[in-house]
Amino acid sequence: MRSTATTITYRDAIRESIREAMLADERVFLMGEDVGAYGGCFGVSRGVFEELGPERIRDTPMSESAFVGAGIGAAMAGARPIVEVMTVNFCLLALDQIMNNAATLSHMSGGQFCVPLVIRMATGAGRQVAAQHSHSLEGWLAHIPGLKLLAPATVQDARYMLAPALADPNPVLIFEHASLYNAEDQIPTTPATLDIGGAALRRTGADLTLIAYGGTVPTALVAAEQLSSEGVEAEVLDLRVLRPLDEHTILESVARTHRAVIVDEAWRSGSLAAEVSARIMEGAFYELDAPVARVGSAEVPIPYAGHLEQAALPQAQDIVAAANEMIGAAGV
Repeated sequence: MRSTATTITYRDAIRESIREAMLADERVFLMGEDVGAYGGCFGVSRGVFEELGPERIRDTPMSESAFVGAGIGAAMAGARPIVEVMTVNFCLLALDQIMNNAATLSHMSGGQFCVPLVIRMATGAGRQVAAQHSHSLEGWLAHIPGLKLLAPATVQDARYMLAPALADPNPVLIFEHASLYNAEDQIPTTPATLDIGGAALRRTGADLTLIAYGGTVPTALVAAEQLSSEGVEAEVLDLRVLRPLDEHTILESVARTHRAVIVDEAWRSGSLAAEVSARIMEGAFYELDAPVARVGSAEVPIPYAGHLEQAALPQAQDIVAAANEMIGAAGV
């Protein structure tokens, strides 16, 4: 029997989604630092430049404000740009363009203009690239109305999130956790469509809900397996869409399990985890058998030294400890 699935890496899945979009629509082009002949800092666009040429794969100067601004202008003029910002910390150099232009122009023009722009960026730590390149700033950008934020945690999401993002009339930011680029999984050989409207249940369980996104989803799944070996069945909910949050699915899961642990690689103070926790307390307070718990990174700049970096980041054992503390010595 012919196989109906193929094994592909997260990196190659993103590359295929970009290539497919560009072949399907001549308005789509990729721009960013070293995305051309070099193939991108993380190798995502490797080989696409040779196939589609410099008109469709555009290397830019090292000025995030300039090339994000150029992407906004191109989107307003009818193009469908994919802008690659190398790592999430560099988006701060374009924050004025993202917040004051991309996110607001439709509102400020009374709907006369839209900004169908996709901005991709690598996020997260765990690769020993020190404090300036190990941020998880998704929560900062999730604060801004007018943006949609996506965080693909699986190879399938990495492969199929781009098409609906490009079809959105408003700006979409895609956060690719850098630790996932080498992850492998099977995807259908027949092209699939993907709804980017909300969260996805990655594991069912009756005793508590682990809520994660991006690079923390695999960690939450490992923790869930460890908890299962101890007799605790955890549900794992992948947020996938960070703005707007799928509050309905979050509250449904908590109503089933009556406990929630939120896993977020960002710093705990002022984090996206804090927002999710508040939504649960507001919408499912009487469903809870214990206060919501949060597992985040240590409140320090992410260290360079490998052992210190791992100590600063949320690990499976930290999630297990938080879950066991929540459930208590009396058991489930």
